[in-house]
Amino acid sequence: MAPTLTDVAKRANVALSTASRAFSDPRRLGPETLRKVLSVAQEIGYDPAPGKRIDQVPAQGATTVAIVVPDIANPVFGGFVKAAQGEVRRGRQTLVLHDTDFDPEREREAIAHLRAKADAIVMCSPRLDAGEIVELCDRTPLLLVNREAEGTDCILADAADGLRQTVDYLAALGHTRIAYVQGSEHSWSNGRRVALTVELAAEAGLDVEVLGWQAETVAGGAAAAASVVASGASAAITHNDLVAFGVIKGARALGIEVPTGLSVVGIDDIPLTEVSRPSLTSIAVPWAKAGSLSLELLGPVLAGERHLPRKHRLPTQLVVRGSTGPAVAR
Repeated sequence: MAPTLTDVAKRANVALSTASRAFSDPRRLGPETLRKVLSVAQEIGYDPAPGKRIDQVPAQGATTVAIVVPDIANPVFGGFVKAAQGEVRRGRQTLVLHDTDFDPEREREAIAHLRAKADAIVMCSPRLDAGEIVELCDRTPLLLVNREAEGTDCILADAADGLRQTVDYLAALGHTRIAYVQGSEHSWSNGRRVALTVELAAEAGLDVEVLGWQAETVAGGAAAAASVVASGASAAITHNDLVAFGVIKGARALGIEVPTGLSVVGIDDIPLTEVSRPSLTSIAVPWAKAGSLSLELLGPVLAGERHLPRKHRLPTQLVVRGSTGPAVAR
């Protein structure tokens, strides 16, 4: 009796569906799994359906992972990609990087281009709705970072701990009114952080002034500085460290020094926080860990293994430096 696909699956020690995919949709399997299935098929003389053939076993490290980020010039995303690249080298994979410049339409274009070329896509801090991303990726394996969706792997920075520490710290310094400088309206983490800040401040008895959306850059922070001052807040929490640098710059231009006239807290804890003047108090987000973890989580997926979607929450931590001090009435 001629060998069957079931014989191939048993000999290769894989699921029947995985063995079938080796001939019907091989790009969905990792190189090791595909190599194993095809080698067994050749060994036992399995003949696939008419029109199909057993292709040459692929070379080691044939998978390609695409990473899509909103701004590679931002140190946050540079650190994320660098950590992911380290995992790619260890796994002998190929990494393709796409920068969307915070533009949702460019994200759509990137996914449309990459889904037929990459074995998996990592979307880091995307601006599109999560449901649309999942739909656009179709059957291409997807991992989301800083965006939550059902049915796919997600890595989320849990801002709750860091923001709770920040609010408690500012309250201990005597601040009773704080301003929150938002990022982009398309940022999932922005909405999450605003809601947490308002909730935590209310628990601590502090007033919060949530200011309008801003570009997530130094220029965006500088533009928001006048609104921070006008709000009467003695402390400000900003969407990220770049915005915090801009608020400090803009406040200084208005004659207000940090921290004697205004305390400022950023989010991300990029390397520049330690060398800025004053050094920046910031909520540390483990972006490098997120970068390496994203490739670790994709390993089994690229190998053709099935699993339930996972959500990994990474902790955040307040790092106190020179940009915060006791409240001073203005």
